[in-house]
Amino acid sequence: MAKPFTFKVLATDGKARRGVIDMPRGEIRTPAFMPVGTGGTVKAMYMDQVRGVGADIILGNTYHLMLRPGAERVARLGGLHEFARWPHPILTDSGGFQVMSLSKLRKLTEKGVTFRSHIDGAAYEMSPERSIEIQGLLDSDIQMQLDECTALPAELKEIERAMELSLRWAERCKTAFGDQPGKAMFGIVQGGDNAALRIRSAQALSAMELKGYAVGGLAVGEPQAVMLEMLDITCPVLPHNKPRYLMGVGTPDDILKSVARGIDMFDCVMPTRAGRHGLAYTRRGKVNLRNARHADDPRPLDEESDCPAARGYSRAYLHHLVRSQEALGAMLLTWNNLSYYQKLMQDIRAAIETGSFDVRGAEITEGWARGDIPVL
Repeated sequence: MAKPFTFKVLATDGKARRGVIDMPRGEIRTPAFMPVGTGGTVKAMYMDQVRGVGADIILGNTYHLMLRPGAERVARLGGLHEFARWPHPILTDSGGFQVMSLSKLRKLTEKGVTFRSHIDGAAYEMSPERSIEIQGLLDSDIQMQLDECTALPAELKEIERAMELSLRWAERCKTAFGDQPGKAMFGIVQGGDNAALRIRSAQALSAMELKGYAVGGLAVGEPQAVMLEMLDITCPVLPHNKPRYLMGVGTPDDILKSVARGIDMFDCVMPTRAGRHGLAYTRRGKVNLRNARHADDPRPLDEESDCPAARGYSRAYLHHLVRSQEALGAMLLTWNNLSYYQKLMQDIRAAIETGSFDVRGAEITEGWARGDIPVL
């Protein structure tokens, strides 16, 4: 019998929660940041590096993997863990967001969505049942329901229609998922920027008694204040004893403020994408290595960092790599960024345990505000 999927809150500080998800492929310390491995790879990183910076879990994308190399092929090759050489937990999103945002000529019905691949124009169908089937073929540990995510701003009737459809699809996903020992399916709260719809969605999903709950449809164009207001409204409605996942978020500041409202899990392409474009996240805030001020600077990015990329290379060298579009520049800065994000999560967990989350959060924010070291 496989070890069951469990979540336990170990400590709280205000609404912030320190917890642990336990499942057959390992523990996930929460609050957790999940590096995004869209197509079976965390871009510009080796998997042992991803593990080395402190990641307990990574994210894979159903839409991209179903198109290339194909879910059935991944299954024949032993599943995504074996395929990507990542033996630890993997969460797969449902593909819904990418279907809505990337695919061509999509058509939405009660049954599901038909769309054309953004790669070659081939036609596909994605239903709630097919999304869960694909995630099962990938052998992911946490699977997400198929939902419809509406970009903001949007008309209230459109937000409500998408939210209600997502609830019906959640029921179908739950049925399709069935009982998979050691694994979990999460529902996704929708409702745009409307408080009443968010509450309705959260209440209906809670009644389904799922193993975890995500908050979707945020960080899609609305101001941060709106996102935080929706979390203030939504989190208290969700079960205390289940993990809460804020999808697609976000900046270090987003993460700090969302943890303060009771969120346990995050994912975002920001640290990896920024690294590929010359931008480093540090305890002093963001540092743009493309800037000429770094060209003759022999100092490291951050002499106190545990990450060799931040501590062991000069800013001048990193600047040269970025400006020359050398692959190593993207690799080093991505390594730094994921290391910084995981160190941030480690700091947050430790602060919640000691009841000092507000104090530590203020210190971190003050460090960002002070900015980078002066120019030589």
